[in-house]
Amino acid sequence: MKLTGGQIVLEILLEHGVDTVFGYPGGAALNVYDALYQYKDKIKHVLTAHEQGAAHAADGYARSSGKTGVVFATSGPGATNLVTGIATAFMDSVPMVAITSNVVNSLIGRDAFQEIYITGVTLTITKHNFFVNKIEDLAHALRESFRIANSGRKGPVLIDITKDVTAQLCEFQKMETYALDKLPKANDEQIREVADLINQAKKPVIYFGGGVTASGASKELAQLSEKADLPAAHTIMATGVIGSDDEKNLGLIGMHGTVPANKAVHEADLVLALGTRFSDRVALNMNEFAKRATIVQVDLDKSEMNKNVLVDISVISDVKYFLEKLIPLVEAKKRPEFLKTVQDWKKTYRIEKDNPDVLKPHQLIRTICDMTDKETIYVTDVGQHQMWSAQYIKHKTPNSFLTSAGLGTMGFGYGAAIGAQTAFPDKRVIHVTGDGSFHMNLNEACTAVSYELPIITVIFNNQVLGMVYQWQSAFYEGRLSSTTPARKTDFVKVAEGFGAKGFKASTLSEFEDVFAKALKEKGPVWIECMIDKEEKVLPMIPGGLTVEDVILE
Repeated sequence: MKLTGGQIVLEILLEHGVDTVFGYPGGAALNVYDALYQYKDKIKHVLTAHEQGAAHAADGYARSSGKTGVVFATSGPGATNLVTGIATAFMDSVPMVAITSNVVNSLIGRDAFQEIYITGVTLTITKHNFFVNKIEDLAHALRESFRIANSGRKGPVLIDITKDVTAQLCEFQKMETYALDKLPKANDEQIREVADLINQAKKPVIYFGGGVTASGASKELAQLSEKADLPAAHTIMATGVIGSDDEKNLGLIGMHGTVPANKAVHEADLVLALGTRFSDRVALNMNEFAKRATIVQVDLDKSEMNKNVLVDISVISDVKYFLEKLIPLVEAKKRPEFLKTVQDWKKTYRIEKDNPDVLKPHQLIRTICDMTDKETIYVTDVGQHQMWSAQYIKHKTPNSFLTSAGLGTMGFGYGAAIGAQTAFPDKRVIHVTGDGSFHMNLNEACTAVSYELPIITVIFNNQVLGMVYQWQSAFYEGRLSSTTPARKTDFVKVAEGFGAKGFKASTLSEFEDVFAKALKEKGPVWIECMIDKEEKVLPMIPGGLTVEDVILE
């Protein structure tokens, strides 16, 4: 059958099980959106306020659901507005397909109205990208985009299509989706070697990251930890993989990680690093990281091996396969002495202090968790509130904590929450943000209102740019350069102006009251929470140092 290029785009989406796309129309994309009108009973389009919000929404949709996020944009500024969202997905290995439309082929390279070389712009922040100016190449390029986005280490792919191609007719034949690349698998000899190391170790520790979630290996990780009595520390990308109430869960590792997590790795004789890349926020001093330990790194991506930290054994493998083969070879044993030391650290290094008369971050987060169920999806922006959330949210399930870890994108949260709520309309989505981050993306309130998405946004308002303010206070002799903006935003009034519900709280009892009301609303709600600007994210290990230099107060 003969179809237009625009129709072919939609048919390929249907081939890949796509039923939701996020985006914003424009002149160069008119043919794609005209085709979308014809397919509106099969594919839902979520119109955001800004293309960056659409990219973050596609990202949040993918992170929460495990499906491929899809975003549409027009040429020029429409395409460039996707860049931060694409980079965010790239840094955190999120599968996304961005489909942009460009000017007609005869105008390419002539600086036409709203022309941009978007494949060049995104070359270093995509797994691959395509420029399609021939209708005959369109279907293959689209199918390849989905294959590449989901093969191996997942990530975003961009496909840029000239407007004339989206209007032309071409013979189209439906096909099975392209097979994904086979995942690398550890060999038996390596697996036995690692099992022997675990069996012989006195102080073994698991250090795991987002690769565990991506491979669907949460169950296997828990089994290994339980069988061999292994404490485990996680990166921010792996929050929720092991329940927060598991006694062997050491919590977050790194700059703002728990003291037990950092001390355990620092003193370990074996570190089993699973699906993680030893980022500079974890291995703050890469030469000193786990220097007493034999380090085993298991990861899909061979480029991560010895990139940041030199390891003793590199295993290029799908984590799930590796763990499935490893667990039967590991001895069931208890390590009471080491586990007791770990538990003692947890008691010794409790730094939070309750105060019901003000809003303390840990009490605020604890209250949110106590008043919602374990299926709740938490989405954050970037800053102090992000770290407090990672430290204190009572996680139970993987794929339930969505945050920009690698790129650290302020403004990520509201779009990502929209994506998650769209993927799971019956689940509770809580968006935790700071006043600094929220000023970057609160325009997406109109999207949440239009689609009646019951996202509850909890704004930690300390009236400063908190994380940078904290650094300036600690390391720059209190020179507060551009971190005290003195904004007068009334978030309650702004919420109401968008058509959302707004509340404000200054004490814990006030928050409990308004949060209970928010849970009953059918649309979006904002709760402005007044936080003291001197609240700090602690513990903190300064860059270049180790847990021996941790700041506790």
